[in-house]
Amino acid sequence: MSLLKHPIVQQAYVVADMDAACRYWSALLGAGPFYVSRHHRSEAVTYRGQPSDPDLSYGFGYAGTTQIQLIEQHDNTPSCYRDMYPSGAEGFHHVAILVPDFDAEKQRFTQRGFPAVTELVSAARVAYMDTRSVLGCFVELYEDNPGVRESFRSWQAAHEAWDGQTEPMREL
Repeated sequence: MSLLKHPIVQQAYVVADMDAACRYWSALLGAGPFYVSRHHRSEAVTYRGQPSDPDLSYGFGYAGTTQIQLIEQHDNTPSCYRDMYPSGAEGFHHVAILVPDFDAEKQRFTQRGFPAVTELVSAARVAYMDTRSVLGCFVELYEDNPGVRESFRSWQAAHEAWDGQTEPMREL
């Protein structure tokens, strides 16, 4: 059975500077506007089974029909982001899929040899599965729910109505 049973809904990138990255992605690809949550705090964050509290900012925007997530880690707390990129480095990090049965999907990945490295609760339960050995990136399992879908819809609608210049960053 295919590893990815659900459509990819997001591509995510670690960035060194959120503001600069939002401006760059807007100018280069017309992505945005980016909805930014600075120094975001999630609940029940674990890294490799241990409690963790990295200082993170997230930016969410669209480039056409593709959701782009930008992630800036402000400290050197061990994390799935630091697993791939040291402080100051940037690059592609993960794809995300919305899963209707979070527990079953997490178990399926784990049984196939791709364990959860980071787990947390934000707008839904989230697990970063370590698929780097086969995909070169993590797969983020994001528990599907109406609130998540509505956020995604509103960000995409904002992108479709956006002039490509006005307020490329908006605070969440």
